[in-house]
Parts: sequence; C-alpha cells; structure tokens
Amino acid sequence: MIHAGTLADIVWSGGTWVFLDIGFSKKRKSCGLLVHDAAPAEFQFYRARGEIVDLVRKATAPANLTIEAPLSVAFDISGNPNGRRIEKQGAKTRYWYNGLGCAVMVAAMYLVRAIHESCPTHEVRLFEGFVSYKGPALESDHLRDVLLMRKVIKDPAGNAASIIAPDSLKVAIDDRLVSAFCVAGFDCGVPPVIKCDG
Repeated sequence: MIHAGTLADIVWSGGTWVFLDIGFSKKRKSCGLLVHDAAPAEFQFYRARGEIVDLVRKATAPANLTIEAPLSVAFDISGNPNGRRIEKQGAKTRYWYNGLGCAVMVAAMYLVRAIHESCPTHEVRLFEGFVSYKGPALESDHLRDVLLMRKVIKDPAGNAASIIAPDSLKVAIDDRLVSAFCVAGFDCGVPPVIKCDG
C-alpha cells in the first residue's frame, strides 16, 4: 500500500496531499507539517508521525505524502554510495549518505515503518521533497519549506522545472538507484523529487 508516486499522480485533486519537512530532534519542534489546504504547523517528530499515521489510517482516498528527506539512494558501479544529480549545485552539496541528509533519511524510515505497521486501507504515494541551497541569510524555516512544496504541487505545469523524474536523478549511467527503504526490508520504489530552492 506504500509506494513511490509517479509524475502522473501529481494532480492536486488526486487524493489528500501531505507535506512534511521532517526533523529528528529530541526536544525541538523540528517538523513542519501541512495537510492539503490547511495551515502549516510545527511539531516534534513523535507528534508529526502520529498525525500522519492517523490521517492515512482513516483515509478514504489515496494519501500523497511528500517528505523532505532522501527517499532514494544511489550507488556507483563499485557499490559505493554516490550522490544524486539534485544533491550538488555548484560547490554546494547535500548528499544522502552524510550529514543532515542521512539523519532525516533515518527519520523518514521510522515514519514510513509506522505507516506500514498501521495497515492503511488506501494507497500511500511517496514523493521526495528537496528544499535546499538557501541563501546564507536564510535560516531553516519548516513552515516556509512545506508551503514551497505545496506551491509546486498545486501548479505542476507552471512549476515543471521543479519536478524531477526518477530517471533524471543518476549522476552516472551505470549508477544503481533504489528506494532508501530497501535497507529496512521494504522497497517503496523511487519517487519523483519536488525540488524547491529555499
């Protein structure tokens, strides 16, 4: 029931859209959560996870869950981790396999596992959010980030450059691109990326 969404699934009226700027802090409200047309709010991880699990468990239509964390990973021909095309911009990098990318990927694994264990009755389509490369004067803003992702989804034709197809993520043709959740024992596929420059 949990699988990668497709480009064709990016339709505002195609189910409930949920946007999560995920964080994994012990004490801070490190998650920004936005459900469809509601106002965004900030929560601690456990509360955001609970809100989303409850929403998908009660859903009467597909849930389109956009998580601002790496949901796919790449390995080079030797089997070593490799960056994905979106993770390097000029001299700046935000690779899935180190630093913050790795931390939020682990948080996403715990969330998706909780959704899986809740046995949703309708499909949950995953999309990856990527809000990065903020200017030096901009601090992290979870509410702004979920609003940016929603803006893209509400007008996919007008924001086509911000929607990255899975087959455009590889840096090298022989890279192996897989679901980040394979390591946890379930393959959700490789979703499109909603890329917003902060």
